[in-house]
Amino acid sequence: MEKKTRAVFIGGVQVGGGAPVVIQSMTNTKTSDIEKTCAQISRLVQNGCELVRVAVPDEESVQALPGILGETPIPVIADIHFDYRLALSSIAAGVHGIRINPGNIGSPDRVEAIIKAARENNIPIRIGVNSGSLPEGKIKKFGSPGAEAMVETLVDYVRFFEERDFFNIKLSVKSTSVLETIVANREVSNHFPYPIHLGLTEAGTLRRGLVNSVACLAPLLLEGIGDTIRISLTEDPVQEVRAAWDLLRAVGLRWRGLNIYSCPTCGRCEIELEKMVKEIEKATEGIQKDLNIAVMGCAVNGPGEAKEADLGLAGGRGFGVIFSKGKPLGTFPADKLIRVFVEKIKEFPG
Repeated sequence: MEKKTRAVFIGGVQVGGGAPVVIQSMTNTKTSDIEKTCAQISRLVQNGCELVRVAVPDEESVQALPGILGETPIPVIADIHFDYRLALSSIAAGVHGIRINPGNIGSPDRVEAIIKAARENNIPIRIGVNSGSLPEGKIKKFGSPGAEAMVETLVDYVRFFEERDFFNIKLSVKSTSVLETIVANREVSNHFPYPIHLGLTEAGTLRRGLVNSVACLAPLLLEGIGDTIRISLTEDPVQEVRAAWDLLRAVGLRWRGLNIYSCPTCGRCEIELEKMVKEIEKATEGIQKDLNIAVMGCAVNGPGEAKEADLGLAGGRGFGVIFSKGKPLGTFPADKLIRVFVEKIKEFPG
């Protein structure tokens, strides 16, 4: 069941308040390189990214922000650590949001300066807490940088903002531990009405990162927790966006593009199924239709098990059957099968 949170607006994108879960990523280019950063953001947007975060570690990055903002069709969030002056300069440059960890910004007056600038420019602040950057006192109190320490740290930060009448915030608590991140976000959801950004920090490379992130985010999303997500991967950030869309589709929250599923193969398979699926995925990459597409290796997993597919293909030795909702549309030789199947996907209403 959805846990409705307050709405915040990052540029024209609503986060929370009953809006669909928003997908975001972060560039891994040098922000000071305007051309490369804009090119990467363009690729992210093409794949469905709705918010993008850029690192702002130095003054060169700040100087690049107006050029990036002028070329980027989605809101840009500045990721700031340690130097509050970079946050102030980024806000002045026109970013649509700020991400800070108040614990590494320094004295309270520096955090207050960021709050003041954000209020004057009507932009939200994401308060981020990670298990790797908790106050020593919290770690000593709880014995580890686990969920309790993260949540209490975040509570302290939020109270600081609220005491200064600043409520234009969203929250994140992340750990390298799947279980600690789940527990922490459940607690935060119970504590506060603010929108929550979900993610698993340092999730890993493509395979491990996907497994870890899905294991962490899926239970929370199914409980109605989470207003925006990033699947953090040691990989091209485009893969983060694609994975996020796949996850939201899997838990029934959002849809974008084709849902292509295939059987795991077995000794009955008479075709090069893995190669065939990859070719179909590549050929249909740009098709934005809400369709279920099945690619099966034999008659057992063909029209029978995939009978609910909008379009399906079941391979055989030297031929294949194309079907829709379990009903055969024709049998085609192997050398024409993929081409005909892709054509039918393009022609199918959706």
